[in-house]
Amino acid sequence: MRLVVVPGDGIGPEITAATMAVLRAADMRFGLGLAYQEERAGREAMARDGTSLRPELFQAVKAADGLVLGPVDSIGLGDPSKGEINPSAFFRRKLDLYANLRPARTYPGVRNPLSRDFDLVIVRENTEGFYADRNMEEGNAELRVTPDVVVSLRRITWPCCERIARAAFRLAARRRRKVTAVHKANVLRKGDGMFLEACRTVAKDFPEVTLDTVIVDAMAALLVRDPARFDVVVTTNMFGDILSDLTAELSGSIGLGGSINAGDRYAMAQAAHGSAPDIAGQDRANPISLILSAAMLLAWHAERTGNNAFASASGAIERAVAASVAAGESTRDLGGRLGTAEAGRAIAARVAAS
Repeated sequence: MRLVVVPGDGIGPEITAATMAVLRAADMRFGLGLAYQEERAGREAMARDGTSLRPELFQAVKAADGLVLGPVDSIGLGDPSKGEINPSAFFRRKLDLYANLRPARTYPGVRNPLSRDFDLVIVRENTEGFYADRNMEEGNAELRVTPDVVVSLRRITWPCCERIARAAFRLAARRRRKVTAVHKANVLRKGDGMFLEACRTVAKDFPEVTLDTVIVDAMAALLVRDPARFDVVVTTNMFGDILSDLTAELSGSIGLGGSINAGDRYAMAQAAHGSAPDIAGQDRANPISLILSAAMLLAWHAERTGNNAFASASGAIERAVAASVAAGESTRDLGGRLGTAEAGRAIAARVAAS
Protein backbone atom coordinates (compact mmCIF):
# COMPACT_ATOMS: atom_id res chain seq x y z
CA MET A 1 0.00 0.00 0.00
CA ARG A 2 1.49 3.33 -1.08
CA LEU A 3 0.60 6.28 1.11
CA VAL A 4 1.11 9.99 0.56
CA VAL A 5 1.61 11.67 3.94
CA VAL A 6 1.04 15.42 4.39
CA PRO A 7 1.86 16.55 7.97
CA GLY A 8 0.14 19.93 7.56
CA ASP A 9 0.33 22.91 9.90
CA GLY A 10 0.25 23.64 13.62
CA ILE A 11 0.11 20.40 15.58
CA GLY A 12 -0.06 18.47 12.29
CA PRO A 13 3.61 17.41 12.14
CA GLU A 14 3.50 16.17 15.74
CA ILE A 15 0.36 14.06 15.47
CA THR A 16 1.43 12.83 12.04
CA ALA A 17 4.75 11.61 13.46
CA ALA A 18 2.88 9.76 16.22
CA THR A 19 0.55 8.24 13.62
CA MET A 20 3.48 7.11 11.50
CA ALA A 21 4.99 5.33 14.52
CA VAL A 22 1.74 3.37 14.87
CA LEU A 23 1.55 2.59 11.16
CA ARG A 24 5.12 1.32 11.14
CA ALA A 25 4.35 -0.95 14.07
CA ALA A 26 1.29 -2.29 12.24
CA ASP A 27 3.35 -2.77 9.09
CA MET A 28 5.94 -4.88 10.92
CA ARG A 29 3.35 -6.87 12.85
CA PHE A 30 1.07 -7.70 9.90
CA GLY A 31 3.45 -7.52 6.92
CA LEU A 32 1.53 -4.82 5.09
CA GLY A 33 4.34 -3.60 2.85
CA LEU A 34 3.56 0.07 3.44
CA ALA A 35 5.47 2.67 1.43
CA TYR A 36 5.38 6.38 2.28
CA GLN A 37 5.86 9.57 0.29
CA GLU A 38 5.91 12.68 2.47
CA GLU A 39 4.71 15.91 0.87
CA ARG A 40 3.88 19.43 2.01
CA ALA A 41 0.66 21.43 1.77
CA GLY A 42 -0.81 24.38 3.60
CA ARG A 43 1.13 27.28 5.14
CA GLU A 44 4.59 25.80 4.64
CA ALA A 45 3.86 25.07 0.99
CA MET A 46 2.42 28.55 0.52
CA ALA A 47 5.63 30.10 1.84
CA ARG A 48 7.98 27.85 -0.12
CA ASP A 49 6.07 27.24 -3.34
CA GLY A 50 3.75 30.20 -3.69
CA THR A 51 0.77 27.87 -3.50
CA SER A 52 -0.69 25.80 -0.68
CA LEU A 53 -1.07 22.78 -2.97
CA ARG A 54 1.29 22.07 -5.85
CA PRO A 55 -0.06 20.22 -8.92
CA GLU A 56 2.64 17.59 -8.35
CA LEU A 57 1.04 16.70 -5.02
CA PHE A 58 -2.31 16.03 -6.63
CA GLN A 59 -0.68 13.73 -9.17
CA ALA A 60 1.18 11.89 -6.39
CA VAL A 61 -2.06 11.33 -4.48
CA LYS A 62 -3.82 10.04 -7.58
CA ALA A 63 -1.02 7.53 -8.10
CA ALA A 64 -1.07 6.33 -4.47
CA ASP A 65 -3.39 3.99 -2.58
CA GLY A 66 -4.30 6.49 0.11
CA LEU A 67 -3.63 9.90 1.65
CA VAL A 68 -2.93 10.77 5.28
CA LEU A 69 -3.63 14.49 5.65
CA GLY A 70 -2.62 16.26 8.83
CA PRO A 71 -4.54 19.36 9.96
CA VAL A 72 -4.04 22.37 7.72
CA ASP A 73 -4.51 25.99 8.78
CA SER A 74 -7.05 26.93 6.11
CA ILE A 75 -7.90 30.39 7.47
CA GLY A 76 -6.99 32.84 4.75
CA LEU A 77 -6.79 30.18 2.04
CA GLY A 78 -9.71 31.63 0.15
CA ASP A 79 -8.48 32.74 -3.27
CA PRO A 80 -7.40 29.86 -5.54
CA SER A 81 -6.26 32.36 -8.18
CA LYS A 82 -3.50 33.35 -5.73
CA GLY A 83 -2.57 29.75 -4.97
CA GLU A 84 -4.64 29.75 -1.76
CA ILE A 85 -6.17 26.28 -1.99
CA ASN A 86 -7.78 24.48 0.95
CA PRO A 87 -6.24 20.99 0.60
CA SER A 88 -9.06 19.18 2.40
CA ALA A 89 -11.83 20.66 0.27
CA PHE A 90 -9.71 20.28 -2.88
CA PHE A 91 -9.12 16.55 -2.41
CA ARG A 92 -12.72 15.87 -1.40
CA ARG A 93 -13.96 17.44 -4.61
CA LYS A 94 -11.28 16.46 -7.11
CA LEU A 95 -11.09 12.82 -5.93
CA ASP A 96 -14.87 12.51 -5.45
CA LEU A 97 -14.54 11.51 -1.80
CA TYR A 98 -18.27 11.43 -1.30
CA ALA A 99 -18.49 9.59 2.03
CA ASN A 100 -17.17 11.17 5.22
CA LEU A 101 -17.30 8.44 7.88
CA ARG A 102 -17.03 9.71 11.46
CA PRO A 103 -17.25 7.03 14.19
CA ALA A 104 -17.93 8.14 17.76
CA ARG A 105 -17.73 5.83 20.77
CA THR A 106 -17.06 6.00 24.44
CA TYR A 107 -13.88 4.59 25.99
CA PRO A 108 -13.28 3.09 29.43
CA GLY A 109 -11.02 5.49 31.29
CA VAL A 110 -12.37 8.63 29.58
CA ARG A 111 -15.09 10.65 31.26
CA ASN A 112 -17.84 11.77 28.91
CA PRO A 113 -20.55 14.38 29.49
CA LEU A 114 -23.34 11.79 29.42
CA SER A 115 -21.83 9.18 31.75
CA ARG A 116 -23.17 6.43 29.51
CA ASP A 117 -21.75 4.31 26.70
CA PHE A 118 -22.50 4.47 22.98
CA ASP A 119 -20.98 3.42 19.66
CA LEU A 120 -22.22 4.97 16.42
CA VAL A 121 -21.02 6.23 13.03
CA ILE A 122 -22.05 9.41 11.22
CA VAL A 123 -22.07 8.87 7.44
CA ARG A 124 -21.98 12.33 5.90
CA GLU A 125 -22.48 13.17 2.24
CA ASN A 126 -19.34 15.05 1.33
CA THR A 127 -19.60 16.56 -2.14
CA GLU A 128 -22.65 18.83 -2.39
CA GLY A 129 -25.24 20.46 -0.09
CA PHE A 130 -24.73 24.03 1.12
CA TYR A 131 -20.92 23.91 0.68
CA ALA A 132 -20.35 26.65 -1.83
CA ASP A 133 -17.00 25.27 -3.00
CA ARG A 134 -18.46 21.86 -3.88
CA ASN A 135 -21.82 22.40 -5.51
CA MET A 136 -20.96 24.36 -8.68
CA GLU A 137 -18.97 23.26 -11.73
CA GLU A 138 -17.53 26.78 -11.96
CA GLY A 139 -17.72 29.74 -9.62
CA ASN A 140 -19.15 29.92 -6.12
CA ALA A 141 -22.66 29.16 -4.89
CA GLU A 142 -22.78 32.13 -2.51
CA LEU A 143 -24.08 35.19 -4.33
CA ARG A 144 -24.05 38.78 -3.05
CA VAL A 145 -27.17 40.14 -4.73
CA THR A 146 -26.98 43.61 -3.15
CA PRO A 147 -24.55 45.07 -0.59
CA ASP A 148 -26.73 43.70 2.21
CA VAL A 149 -28.23 40.54 0.66
CA VAL A 150 -26.44 37.20 0.17
CA VAL A 151 -28.10 34.13 -1.34
CA SER A 152 -26.55 30.70 -0.69
CA LEU A 153 -27.55 27.87 -2.99
CA ARG A 154 -27.76 24.19 -2.00
CA ARG A 155 -27.35 21.42 -4.53
CA ILE A 156 -28.95 18.01 -3.85
CA THR A 157 -28.84 15.28 -6.52
CA TRP A 158 -30.29 11.79 -6.70
CA PRO A 159 -26.97 10.06 -7.55
CA CYS A 160 -25.21 11.62 -4.54
CA CYS A 161 -28.11 10.81 -2.20
CA GLU A 162 -28.31 7.24 -3.49
CA ARG A 163 -24.62 6.47 -3.15
CA ILE A 164 -24.26 7.91 0.37
CA ALA A 165 -27.34 5.96 1.45
CA ARG A 166 -25.84 2.79 -0.01
CA ALA A 167 -22.57 3.41 1.84
CA ALA A 168 -24.52 3.76 5.09
CA PHE A 169 -26.51 0.56 4.55
CA ARG A 170 -23.41 -1.44 3.64
CA LEU A 171 -21.78 -0.28 6.86
CA ALA A 172 -24.85 -0.98 8.98
CA ALA A 173 -25.06 -4.50 7.57
CA ARG A 174 -21.66 -5.16 9.18
CA ARG A 175 -22.63 -3.51 12.48
CA ARG A 176 -25.96 -3.57 14.34
CA ARG A 177 -28.16 -3.36 11.24
CA LYS A 178 -29.85 -0.03 11.84
CA VAL A 179 -29.72 3.15 9.74
CA THR A 180 -31.12 6.50 10.85
CA ALA A 181 -31.62 9.06 8.07
CA VAL A 182 -31.43 12.62 9.41
CA HIS A 183 -33.17 15.35 7.45
CA LYS A 184 -35.20 18.58 7.46
CA ALA A 185 -37.80 17.53 4.92
CA ASN A 186 -40.54 19.29 6.84
CA VAL A 187 -38.99 22.58 5.63
CA LEU A 188 -36.58 21.63 2.82
CA ARG A 189 -39.26 19.55 1.16
CA LYS A 190 -37.73 19.05 -2.27
CA GLY A 191 -34.04 18.57 -1.41
CA ASP A 192 -34.36 16.59 1.80
CA GLY A 193 -37.45 14.94 0.36
CA MET A 194 -35.25 13.55 -2.41
CA PHE A 195 -32.65 12.47 0.14
CA LEU A 196 -35.28 10.52 2.13
CA GLU A 197 -36.69 8.96 -1.02
CA ALA A 198 -33.21 7.75 -1.97
CA CYS A 199 -32.67 6.27 1.50
CA ARG A 200 -35.99 4.41 1.34
CA THR A 201 -35.22 3.14 -2.16
CA VAL A 202 -31.80 1.80 -1.12
CA ALA A 203 -33.34 0.24 2.01
CA LYS A 204 -35.24 -2.21 -0.21
CA ASP A 205 -31.89 -3.78 -1.17
CA PHE A 206 -31.02 -4.37 2.51
CA PRO A 207 -34.04 -6.10 4.07
CA GLU A 208 -31.96 -7.13 7.08
CA VAL A 209 -31.28 -3.47 7.97
CA THR A 210 -33.88 -1.31 9.72
CA LEU A 211 -34.38 2.29 8.53
CA ASP A 212 -35.83 5.09 10.60
CA THR A 213 -35.90 8.84 10.00
CA VAL A 214 -35.39 11.78 12.37
CA ILE A 215 -35.62 15.55 11.82
CA VAL A 216 -32.22 17.13 12.43
CA ASP A 217 -33.15 19.39 15.36
CA ALA A 218 -34.80 16.47 17.14
CA MET A 219 -31.72 14.40 16.35
CA ALA A 220 -29.46 16.84 18.19
CA ALA A 221 -31.66 16.47 21.28
CA LEU A 222 -31.83 12.67 20.98
CA LEU A 223 -28.06 12.36 20.66
CA VAL A 224 -27.66 14.17 23.96
CA ARG A 225 -30.47 12.21 25.62
CA ASP A 226 -29.80 8.68 24.35
CA PRO A 227 -27.03 8.21 21.78
CA ALA A 228 -26.88 4.46 22.42
CA ARG A 229 -30.11 4.01 20.42
CA PHE A 230 -28.26 4.87 17.18
CA ASP A 231 -25.98 2.72 15.04
CA VAL A 232 -25.32 4.26 11.60
CA VAL A 233 -26.57 7.80 10.99
CA VAL A 234 -26.68 9.05 7.39
CA THR A 235 -27.32 12.65 6.43
CA THR A 236 -26.53 15.48 4.05
CA ASN A 237 -23.32 17.48 4.11
CA MET A 238 -23.86 20.34 6.55
CA PHE A 239 -26.03 18.38 8.99
CA GLY A 240 -23.37 15.66 9.07
CA ASP A 241 -20.60 18.18 9.66
CA ILE A 242 -22.38 19.56 12.72
CA LEU A 243 -23.65 16.28 14.19
CA SER A 244 -20.29 14.53 13.87
CA ASP A 245 -18.57 17.20 15.99
CA LEU A 246 -21.36 16.85 18.54
CA THR A 247 -21.01 13.07 18.80
CA ALA A 248 -17.21 13.31 19.04
CA GLU A 249 -17.51 15.68 22.00
CA LEU A 250 -20.17 13.49 23.62
CA SER A 251 -17.66 10.62 23.54
CA GLY A 252 -15.33 12.64 25.76
CA SER A 253 -13.19 14.62 23.31
CA ILE A 254 -13.12 15.58 19.66
CA GLY A 255 -9.56 14.24 19.84
CA LEU A 256 -11.06 10.72 19.93
CA GLY A 257 -12.92 11.12 16.65
CA GLY A 258 -11.46 9.34 13.66
CA SER A 259 -12.46 10.46 10.16
CA ILE A 260 -12.05 9.11 6.67
CA ASN A 261 -13.13 10.69 3.39
CA ALA A 262 -13.75 7.87 0.95
CA GLY A 263 -14.82 7.37 -2.62
CA ASP A 264 -14.91 4.38 -4.91
CA ARG A 265 -11.24 4.72 -5.90
CA TYR A 266 -9.53 7.08 -3.44
CA ALA A 267 -9.60 7.72 0.31
CA MET A 268 -8.11 10.28 2.69
CA ALA A 269 -7.50 9.85 6.41
CA GLN A 270 -7.94 13.15 8.22
CA ALA A 271 -8.17 14.11 11.89
CA ALA A 272 -11.57 15.39 12.96
CA HIS A 273 -10.06 18.53 14.50
CA GLY A 274 -8.04 21.54 13.38
CA SER A 275 -4.39 22.56 13.49
CA ALA A 276 -4.49 24.11 17.02
CA PRO A 277 -1.60 26.56 16.46
CA ASP A 278 -1.81 27.71 20.08
CA ILE A 279 -0.27 24.42 21.30
CA ALA A 280 1.90 23.62 18.27
CA GLY A 281 5.41 22.40 19.09
CA GLN A 282 4.62 21.82 22.77
CA ASP A 283 4.21 18.00 22.66
CA ARG A 284 0.69 18.39 24.10
CA ALA A 285 -1.58 17.48 21.19
CA ASN A 286 -3.68 14.33 21.31
CA PRO A 287 -2.71 12.15 18.29
CA ILE A 288 -5.56 9.63 18.60
CA SER A 289 -7.92 11.19 16.04
CA LEU A 290 -5.38 10.92 13.24
CA ILE A 291 -4.24 7.47 14.43
CA LEU A 292 -7.82 6.17 14.29
CA SER A 293 -8.29 7.86 10.91
CA ALA A 294 -5.24 6.00 9.59
CA ALA A 295 -6.69 2.76 10.94
CA MET A 296 -9.88 3.47 9.00
CA LEU A 297 -7.81 4.02 5.87
CA LEU A 298 -6.29 0.54 6.30
CA ALA A 299 -9.78 -0.95 6.71
CA TRP A 300 -10.95 0.84 3.54
CA HIS A 301 -7.98 -0.61 1.65
CA ALA A 302 -8.80 -4.08 3.00
CA GLU A 303 -12.38 -3.85 1.78
CA ARG A 304 -11.29 -2.59 -1.61
CA THR A 305 -8.55 -5.18 -2.18
CA GLY A 306 -9.78 -8.15 -0.15
CA ASN A 307 -6.48 -8.23 1.77
CA ASN A 308 -7.48 -9.24 5.30
CA ALA A 309 -4.09 -8.30 6.74
CA PHE A 310 -5.07 -4.64 6.48
CA ALA A 311 -8.37 -5.31 8.27
CA SER A 312 -6.47 -7.12 11.03
CA ALA A 313 -4.04 -4.22 11.34
CA SER A 314 -6.90 -1.72 11.52
CA GLY A 315 -8.60 -3.69 14.28
CA ALA A 316 -5.34 -4.00 16.20
CA ILE A 317 -4.82 -0.23 16.10
CA GLU A 318 -8.34 0.41 17.36
CA ARG A 319 -7.88 -2.08 20.22
CA ALA A 320 -4.50 -0.60 21.07
CA VAL A 321 -6.00 2.88 21.31
CA ALA A 322 -8.74 1.64 23.63
CA ALA A 323 -6.26 -0.26 25.82
CA SER A 324 -3.87 2.69 26.03
CA VAL A 325 -6.64 5.09 26.99
CA ALA A 326 -7.99 2.69 29.61
CA ALA A 327 -4.50 2.36 31.08
CA GLY A 328 -4.05 6.13 31.30
CA GLU A 329 -1.38 6.10 28.58
CA SER A 330 -2.75 9.23 26.96
CA THR A 331 -2.35 12.98 26.72
CA ARG A 332 -3.55 15.42 29.37
CA ASP A 333 -6.84 16.25 27.66
CA LEU A 334 -7.90 12.64 28.31
CA GLY A 335 -6.62 12.60 31.89
CA GLY A 336 -3.20 11.08 31.12
CA ARG A 337 0.27 12.50 31.54
CA LEU A 338 1.97 11.65 28.26
CA GLY A 339 3.12 13.96 25.52
CA THR A 340 2.15 13.53 21.89
CA ALA A 341 5.15 11.45 20.88
CA GLU A 342 5.05 9.21 23.93
CA ALA A 343 1.32 8.59 23.54
CA GLY A 344 1.96 7.51 19.97
CA ARG A 345 4.76 5.19 21.07
CA ALA A 346 2.52 3.63 23.73
CA ILE A 347 -0.12 2.77 21.14
CA ALA A 348 2.52 1.53 18.69
CA ALA A 349 3.94 -0.78 21.38
CA ARG A 350 0.52 -2.34 21.95
CA VAL A 351 0.05 -2.85 18.20
CA ALA A 352 3.43 -4.54 17.95
CA ALA A 353 2.52 -6.89 20.80
CA SER A 354 -0.95 -7.73 19.46
